[in-house]
Amino acid sequence: MENKPSIKKNYIYNTLYQLLTLITPLITAPYISRVLRPEGAGIYSYTNSIVTYFTLFAALGTASYGQREIAMHRDDKQQTTKLFWEIEILSVTTTGAALGAWLVWIALSTQYTVYYGVLTISVVAVAFDISWYFDGLEKFKYIVIRNTIVKIAGIVLLFLFVTKETDVLLYVGIMAATGLLGNISMWTYLPGMLGKVDFKSLHPYKVHLKQTFAYFIPTIATSVYTVLDKTMIGAITVTKAENGYYEQATKIVRMLESLLFSLNTVMVSRQSYLFAEGKIDEIKDKINKSFDFLFALAIPIMFGLTAVARNFVPWFFGRGYEPVVNLLRVMSPLPLVICISNILGSQYLTPSGQRARSSKGIVTGAVVNFILNSLLIPKYGADGAAAASVIAELVISIIYMHMSKGYASWKQLGRIAWKKFAASMVMFAVIWVIARGKEGSVLITLVQIAVAVPVYAGMLILLRDPVVDEGKRMLKTGKKNHG
Repeated sequence: MENKPSIKKNYIYNTLYQLLTLITPLITAPYISRVLRPEGAGIYSYTNSIVTYFTLFAALGTASYGQREIAMHRDDKQQTTKLFWEIEILSVTTTGAALGAWLVWIALSTQYTVYYGVLTISVVAVAFDISWYFDGLEKFKYIVIRNTIVKIAGIVLLFLFVTKETDVLLYVGIMAATGLLGNISMWTYLPGMLGKVDFKSLHPYKVHLKQTFAYFIPTIATSVYTVLDKTMIGAITVTKAENGYYEQATKIVRMLESLLFSLNTVMVSRQSYLFAEGKIDEIKDKINKSFDFLFALAIPIMFGLTAVARNFVPWFFGRGYEPVVNLLRVMSPLPLVICISNILGSQYLTPSGQRARSSKGIVTGAVVNFILNSLLIPKYGADGAAAASVIAELVISIIYMHMSKGYASWKQLGRIAWKKFAASMVMFAVIWVIARGKEGSVLITLVQIAVAVPVYAGMLILLRDPVVDEGKRMLKTGKKNHG
């Protein structure tokens, strides 16, 4: 393969963007939470959860399917060009159908109608989303540049125009519009990347429609435990604030997850290519190393989030967000639990063409989540939804492990994780003592983080965890490459 894309470079690009994703909420969340208050944040969370169902139907699984197809044929420019236009025409068609259904929803709605009207932008944006094409070619540089510009523009607009509690509609509009403009900007990179194509020879529905449905099923099922939580909280609870608390807690957890899983975003295309080449041993090796690396991050994040929550929430979100402390503690296992299903789904099940099979696990988790939400939200509110999400994700990870025999085992994960757990518990004890009896101090949180990193790293070195040796090897390789 000529000009073989570099996993390291793509991971660096993706990690830089994920760092921006990490920094963005750290800049905007404290401001928005104070300006819009829990009620305003709750309105945004609920209405955005509703439009998400329609955008999912608009996308119809084309993102994951398109990425895999482009990755498997990326050495053939003519074939990737044909695939691009067929999948894009299909995407425009499904977006048109979803938009029609969305307009009917707006016409029938009796509450938040004006918010739904503005969120029409989000549905339209799906038709212009071609990030899957660049993902498949492993051209992550283009995506990072686009997303970085969009993020920065969004931050500037928020600070300029969202200044009071009644600016919820403006906030909704800015979030939707920046997404649309970002998707449109991706098209400027296409000239020179695509070849010529005879549009009469395209068959966007004959093959791709059936295949995208296979990818759509797990996508829509996933939304049940990532979006339906907010919908059910808004529908069941009597206060908008409860959804506001949940929105802020999930924002922190998802922010950490996005930083963790940038590696898997990079690896999907590479593993798809390796499966096409039949290089099974290399695939297994990359999966094992991914578990080792991501567990080294996910496990201390779980313990660290629990330890810093009480001191962190008051100064970060402001007064009135105290319930977020307990939500963060309940949700703290999510990065680790999702780590398992994310690696196996992204690096084995999807690249090997088993998306339809893996959907059974996601559907099962979605059903578990829905049932638990129905039972727990009426009594425990947002806390109940958080607990339901953790259990549902655990169910999916267990099922994925069963589906991935030969590529991963519980014994393998235990061997990788135990030293990291031991190091994290020592770290937890130290930073818990630092913040004991203190709340709302930025300085204490910074001290906790500053102490946590060397304590955890020191324990890994003391315990001779394999990830330390791998880190040293990568550093030596990097120096040789630049020497």
